[in-house]
Amino acid sequence: MQQNKTVTEFILLGLTQDPLRQKMVFLIFLIFYTATVVGNLLIIVIIQVSRTLGSPMYFFLFYLSITDTCFSTSIAPRLIIDSLSENRVISYNECMTQVFALHLFGGMEIFLLILMAIDRYVAICKPLQYPTIMRRQVCIIMIILAWIGSFIHSTSQIILALKLPFCGPNMIDHYCCDLQPLLKLACMDTYVINLLFVFDSGALCSSSFLFLMVSYIVILYSLRNHSAEGRKKALSTCTTHIIVVFLFLVPCAFIYTRPSVSFSIDKMVTVFYTIGTPFLNPLVYTLRNAEVKNAIRKLWRAKITSESI
Repeated sequence: MQQNKTVTEFILLGLTQDPLRQKMVFLIFLIFYTATVVGNLLIIVIIQVSRTLGSPMYFFLFYLSITDTCFSTSIAPRLIIDSLSENRVISYNECMTQVFALHLFGGMEIFLLILMAIDRYVAICKPLQYPTIMRRQVCIIMIILAWIGSFIHSTSQIILALKLPFCGPNMIDHYCCDLQPLLKLACMDTYVINLLFVFDSGALCSSSFLFLMVSYIVILYSLRNHSAEGRKKALSTCTTHIIVVFLFLVPCAFIYTRPSVSFSIDKMVTVFYTIGTPFLNPLVYTLRNAEVKNAIRKLWRAKITSESI
């Protein structure tokens, strides 16, 4: 394999070749990335300093914001820089690193969504047992297991990528390195690797989506036994989580369940879950969450008071 691999660098074609559109890409995604980092860092700080946001739900949201920041950072900066650069070369090692980071943080995002669904299930369906089941030690163990699962997933992806020999064209018709566009450049029969790719990434996305949808259907069904006020609060929280699940997992499933088939909209769909979802998550969780908004107001008032003294 190593003797056949003559390609040591790749050229990313990006989202567009048009100079005017490239400038628009630079401006739009610079704004998106900046807002993503600021929004997620704000949530991280709020959860850390606020005494009212100490429940397991916000514990998982804290790690979701960290993951969103890292996930977007693994993709967006290169897209932004490449949009104004004529030399869009990425070395083989950098490309493999991006594949690993993309799946590490993408996998962590999926596992965190599952953990948040479990938390909501226990809180709504087993409220009396909630403090015991979702105690801090258990939540920490769940986070550790999520990181281990993400690492195993990303390791399997990078192993598949490293098995690909590249001895011909080195132009990747994408704005980032991922196994799907790399398969098209490999000078070997990729049928088996395609199957393994779908079995791993495709199955992870689709099975997680089905699991989460069934979980929230069970949760929403159980709300019929709650009071009107409790039902309204739980419904608002669950709706927020369902929105995030749809925003992330539907585009993922669209991309990763059919690696051997490509469509013209693939790059835009990838943009949506790699850059759009990390940008939207802070908005979704703050605009629809009264506790987070109240914590932000308290922090802002405390800051104004401290500056006026």
